Amino acid sequence: MPITDGTPRRKVTTSHGRYYAERLAAERRKRVTLIQLLRRRKAVRGLRISTIRVEKKRITKGEALAILVGTQIGAGVLGLPYAASKVGLIPALVVLFGVMVLMLGTAFIVLKFSAGMGGAQMSTIAQRVLGKAGGWLMYVSIFIMSFGAILAYIAGMGSVFANLFGISDTLGAFIFWILASLVVYHGLEASGKTELAMSYVMLALFIAVTVMLVPHAKLSNGLYTSLSGILSITGVAIFALGCHTVIPDVYKGLGSYEETKKVLVWAFLIPTAVYAIFMAAFLLAFGRNTPQIATQGLQWLYGNVGKILGNLIPFLAITTSYIGIALAQQSNNEEFVRLKRPIAWALTVVPPAVVYFAGIKNFADVLAFAGDTGDMMAFIILPILIWVVAKLRRR
Repeated sequence: MPITDGTPRRKVTTSHGRYYAERLAAERRKRVTLIQLLRRRKAVRGLRISTIRVEKKRITKGEALAILVGTQIGAGVLGLPYAASKVGLIPALVVLFGVMVLMLGTAFIVLKFSAGMGGAQMSTIAQRVLGKAGGWLMYVSIFIMSFGAILAYIAGMGSVFANLFGISDTLGAFIFWILASLVVYHGLEASGKTELAMSYVMLALFIAVTVMLVPHAKLSNGLYTSLSGILSITGVAIFALGCHTVIPDVYKGLGSYEETKKVLVWAFLIPTAVYAIFMAAFLLAFGRNTPQIATQGLQWLYGNVGKILGNLIPFLAITTSYIGIALAQQSNNEEFVRLKRPIAWALTVVPPAVVYFAGIKNFADVLAFAGDTGDMMAFIILPILIWVVAKLRRR
């Protein structure tokens, strides 16, 4: 097949000339192959935090909305009512909607830069605008986010196992950690469609639980104000609303900047409205006594039925979230830092377990830590920094 790289061709009339031309063509082929390999190598270095991916080249607006909302719905929602109980209903709603507006703004930034770079991922955007340091900043922020999330999930499942099987929280957490971490090591990853379906099952369960709480709600239970827990509710809200990592894929699937922008607005409004109603229902039913894993409070109202349902929801939500986030971080350690599988796995799942068994066992407060550190850096600070640096360069 002829090579067309723009170089003028001379007619070859001697065996020496033919040999030289063949050598030249071979060198060009090597150069093209090397460039392709480098591009592929660079592509796999993209950092990720969600296992939900766009699997088709073209998607509809409905599919785009489903992917974005599905990325947000997870175990983080379970900590919102407890975090809200630290500040009261009105301050909690103000913080939730304030965080939503801020996160939507940074989502627009991610979309703008991704579209300008042909659908580039967040780590690629950070590297191109902020240099190599930007890529490492993104890695560190996602590492902290993953560390906090995995720690919270270990703590949450310790409580779930204790409630369901009558064992200690520590033993329950150890059993869960061993089983879930083995799944992560062997890479038994669910497909994006499975993750998405599970997210919508969770959404339906959250709505059903909210309806169950309505008869027990009292306005007086939530009408108080305390500013001591503002950081906690802010962190959990940031954690629960993060979907920035799938925005580049959604943009490429839709193929339109303006359409993606419109979908993004609904993708933040819908989960925020659901979270607000879910959070308010628990706070008005339990007030300051809202449990760390909100749904476990159903046992106080509905006995054994409430106990099973109240622990089944976090069991499903936390298990899928743990496996998804741990797999993503293990992949980051393998591909971005270039660690071997056993070391990448250990760096992902062992440090959070060590911290848990050392005594840090508060589910909602650890979620708040993850939101106030890693999530805030990846989804708020870095996008704003990228926007500022790019603007200064243009000037």
